Amino acid sequence: MSEKFNVLFIITDAQRADHMGCAGNPHVKTPNLDRLAKQGTRFTNYFCTNPICMPNRATLATGLYPNVHGVRSNGINLSENITTIIEVLRKKGWHTAAIGKIHHQYWLGRFKHKYHSYEGLDEWADKKVTSKNFPSPYYGYEEVELISGNGTVCTGHYLEWLEERAPNYANKMRKTVKNYDNLFSLFCDEIPGEYYITTYMKERTLNFLERHVKGEHGNKPFYLHCSFPDPHYPIYPPKEYRDMYKPEDIELPSSFNDIEKLYNHEFLGPHLKKPPFKKAFLRESTEEEVRKITALTYAAISYVDAVMGQILAFLDKSGLSENTIVLFSSDHGDLMGDHGLLFKGPCPFNGVLQLPLIWKVPGLTKPGTVSDSLVSSIDIPKTILNLLGIRERHHPPDMQGVDITPILNNPEEKLRDCCFIENDEEIGPLNSRLRHLITEDYKLTVYESLPGFGDIYDRKNDPHELNNLWHDRNFRDKRFELVDKLLHENLKAQSRWPKRIAGT
Repeated sequence: MSEKFNVLFIITDAQRADHMGCAGNPHVKTPNLDRLAKQGTRFTNYFCTNPICMPNRATLATGLYPNVHGVRSNGINLSENITTIIEVLRKKGWHTAAIGKIHHQYWLGRFKHKYHSYEGLDEWADKKVTSKNFPSPYYGYEEVELISGNGTVCTGHYLEWLEERAPNYANKMRKTVKNYDNLFSLFCDEIPGEYYITTYMKERTLNFLERHVKGEHGNKPFYLHCSFPDPHYPIYPPKEYRDMYKPEDIELPSSFNDIEKLYNHEFLGPHLKKPPFKKAFLRESTEEEVRKITALTYAAISYVDAVMGQILAFLDKSGLSENTIVLFSSDHGDLMGDHGLLFKGPCPFNGVLQLPLIWKVPGLTKPGTVSDSLVSSIDIPKTILNLLGIRERHHPPDMQGVDITPILNNPEEKLRDCCFIENDEEIGPLNSRLRHLITEDYKLTVYESLPGFGDIYDRKNDPHELNNLWHDRNFRDKRFELVDKLLHENLKAQSRWPKRIAGT
């Protein structure tokens, strides 16, 4: 076995920071995530650089802000010429693999015929993309077993796997993904547990690890991106997990009844009156709907947790856990009834911005520690490379994150005084640009379309974000201070390309 660390990066889709037992949620059952937290360090102040799938996933691969790597919104392919940390590790001797959701290229219908996606739902449904013509390496991954889509609306290599086992379900899936309304519905048709995406994730991940133990990767360490599409909607996990949670037992968020006030919000009000893009982003919900989707979300998380337990057990049994870094997180959050709202989308609220983060690094993280230090998703790539001993001259150019290794060693260490979040939303008729600043005490949001207006919340004294301090006269000096801080963080985050090529 190689003396170099392996990396197992487990990521879910649209899982909130508070949707884990170890984070204080008394309802959702996550015994394996809780166990992982007891073995490593859990972070309570971890934030994305963009609260949408493709931009933040591109940041996790590059260590760059969305304005720099170019994936400002969903529907923009990550350049195949950009250097990812996966490519760096591949060249430095790691066997790199991705199982599940990658989302570096678009899923839905292209605007012009000249565009192409290896992850497009139609491309896989029509067999224009198959395992035979899928490129390798793919953004640095030598081995890919892809899932495009979420819940019960998926293609990719998963569709070929499904076709081998249940052709009738595969044929039905090809028709299902052709109607994009299915992807943006809350729920879709049931798929038996043995054919569900999380079952696929379990089988393919364990298969990869078994092959590694048998020596099929030679003496190479591995970097494995294990990416579950759940609990993102449309969501309908197997019945045995659905039965774990009853909608009537679900507690509504403390801010649920704040919705009426939001209709007077200068930015949110117009969107609530006319919800954008098939009502699949940022819309008002009902008590019944919130209880139902929360129960199903908990069910999907519990199934992912059970599969994680089997994967981590294999690491222990095989001895791989002795030199494998295990990292768990999600790509963005979900409002899940906060302020009476559902889904993600441009808004000032914590539910979409704050994410779960657990690290277990052999010989470094102390068991059962919790850190409230501010950490951003842009910090993850640089930290991984430094933990693996990759010298900075071999890093992707101009990485913008912070190496949080000192926090992994000492959870009380503070490396950041703020996190900066970009949010360009270009979905259907929705075209919005927001910027967020998170400090230990406050959260600020400003809107491109609304000069002179913003949202400021006291994170410690107003955790449910009910009292916007922007117009508070007694808060004027602090508002100026926060806006000035956001301006300078925005300046630091901007691209420095193209590079200067002459002295004058």
